[in-house]
Amino acid sequence: MSKRISLKEFQESLVQRLTSAKTGETQRAMLGVQVGREFWLTDLADAGEIVPLPAITPVPLAKPWFQGLANIRGTLYSVVDFSAFQGSEPTPLIAEARLLLPNVRFNSSCALLVNRAMGLKSAESFEPGQMVQDSPPWTAGELLDSHGYAWKKLSFGDLLNHPRFLDAGI
Repeated sequence: MSKRISLKEFQESLVQRLTSAKTGETQRAMLGVQVGREFWLTDLADAGEIVPLPAITPVPLAKPWFQGLANIRGTLYSVVDFSAFQGSEPTPLIAEARLLLPNVRFNSSCALLVNRAMGLKSAESFEPGQMVQDSPPWTAGELLDSHGYAWKKLSFGDLLNHPRFLDAGI
């Protein structure tokens, strides 16, 4: 049976690992998230932060994958259900759900709604996978973990600049 840790211990551990990653102690770290039934990785340098699900205010006349607006520490973020955007089932708005914010260098106030955070992953623990022919342009590759599970690599820049992503109105 796996060891249970408190939320506070988990957050402290995550902060410590994020800090060490920013100072260069952890090389090639990636952040893992679950999106629908898929697992995704993004370079730690591309991820701004991952936050618990705040209240989301719906926006009329928006596409179904556009969840609405969320206030995160005084800044309004547009919230996109990443699973629904890709044509899969909508992400349930439950306690495990998280918002993945891009790094500030992207100059984007957009948040991706994901099912849950999977934690930091080391690039060295993955092997290259077989990329599917019709992968969306924001997929930067596929990696396999030690258990044989496929993880898609997210290119935040390609996603944030894709014309379909930028067109949330009906």
